[in-house]
Amino acid sequence: MSQAVRALEPAEIWNHFADLNAVPRASKKEERVIQFMKNFGNSLNLETIEDEVGNVIIRKPATPGMEDRKAIVMQSHLDMVHQKNNDTEFDFDTQGIIMHVEGDWVKADGTTLGADNGLGVATIMAVLASDEIAHPNLEALFTIDEETGMTGAMGLKGGLLQGEILLNLDTEEDDEIGVGCAGGVDVTAEGSYEEIVTSGDLEGYEIVLKGLQGGHSGMDIHKGWGNANKLMNRLLYASKDIIQIASINGGSLRNAIPRESVVRIAVKREHVSEFVSNMDAMQQKIVDEFHLLEPELTIETHKTNVPQNVMSKEHQLKLLSALQAAHNGVFRMSPAIADLVETSNNIAKVTVGEGTIKIECLTRSSVESSKEDMARSLRAVFELAGYTVQLSGAYPGWAPNMESPILKVMDELYTQLNGAKANVAACHAGLECGILGQNYPGMDMISFGPTIKGAHSPDERASISSTQKYWEFVKEILKNIPKK
Repeated sequence: MSQAVRALEPAEIWNHFADLNAVPRASKKEERVIQFMKNFGNSLNLETIEDEVGNVIIRKPATPGMEDRKAIVMQSHLDMVHQKNNDTEFDFDTQGIIMHVEGDWVKADGTTLGADNGLGVATIMAVLASDEIAHPNLEALFTIDEETGMTGAMGLKGGLLQGEILLNLDTEEDDEIGVGCAGGVDVTAEGSYEEIVTSGDLEGYEIVLKGLQGGHSGMDIHKGWGNANKLMNRLLYASKDIIQIASINGGSLRNAIPRESVVRIAVKREHVSEFVSNMDAMQQKIVDEFHLLEPELTIETHKTNVPQNVMSKEHQLKLLSALQAAHNGVFRMSPAIADLVETSNNIAKVTVGEGTIKIECLTRSSVESSKEDMARSLRAVFELAGYTVQLSGAYPGWAPNMESPILKVMDELYTQLNGAKANVAACHAGLECGILGQNYPGMDMISFGPTIKGAHSPDERASISSTQKYWEFVKEILKNIPKK
């Protein structure tokens, strides 16, 4: 199926993308893709190094006549989000992504596509491999672990790069020029409970909520799509006095809006009719609320074996109350930039079973004080429930510089090429620019990319026509880098 992708234009991008997608590259499991990229640089006889944390840097001299231009850094991250549908059989540790073409879109078969940020990586590979594209002195920076902590960008030492301009290729709308982004922090609540052995006249049930769109917990958080953990909690809370929870497994990654949740419970036989009635009523309310946004949402309840162990009523009430109270979604819109989400939270993963409770959230904000406020609110809710709360993996936002010289160049070029103005904007996703700017404070930074929809979900897809448009933009930018 990847052969259809290799036949697309621009062939230089799609072929490198297909090569990259043959390499498993989950966050924190990047050994193979790091070696792949080092082999690529060495095969071109270009200076190729791996830094202390695993970032790969490949240097290419300026093409003739471009030596007097400012040196640039082209940057993308090597890792990708590994997500699949529950009914898709796929081993991310051993298999390459299976792709197909559907109209104007390149898609994967039931998994994430890896266009985020694989198309950026493939673009840089195409520039490095070309003998025809004009460019100044170039450093290709391939960072690791962007999706689960940005540890690659955090570990990149100052002084390693010589470039004056950084082109980050991780924006997902082709008419957008990114000048700022949100920072983030992981909020993790953990607790324990004593398991109770089930007894009496009970029935076991499994509740499966699935079919939600999911999506990027930054870029898609304002769209009102369903969060599987919050919706499942509504179902459970409606019957909190008559059910006994054995396990909860909802969501998979902090930076993905959870699409699915599975719960096992026990119900006394005398309460079964009430439980079924409560489930039917709440299920109908949820489906009615979300039928326009989540047409594929399904909620299934079926009998199963009675679980051997369940939570106590006291611990169960604390858990359900905490999840009911914990904020999910947009917390504050930006008063400075129209239509920009300033602060949000994603209740990404809820895992309960065998006496342990773990709730994982990702809080984002372009304003540090607002990020702290959201994190404190979550801490307060979870600590009231008796859980231990840890804040970790914090990274800074990227403050917009509307006087950026490279912004002016790119804004004018975009208009010349497309006959329309670009959308110069900040985004609510976490880009590595803010982190890189800490060790390279004088570097002029910008972000752009082709149109990608559904990132961080199995619905991820990349526009073919947009990639063509974007590639022409890339080549024009490289030719028009300002002089030193």
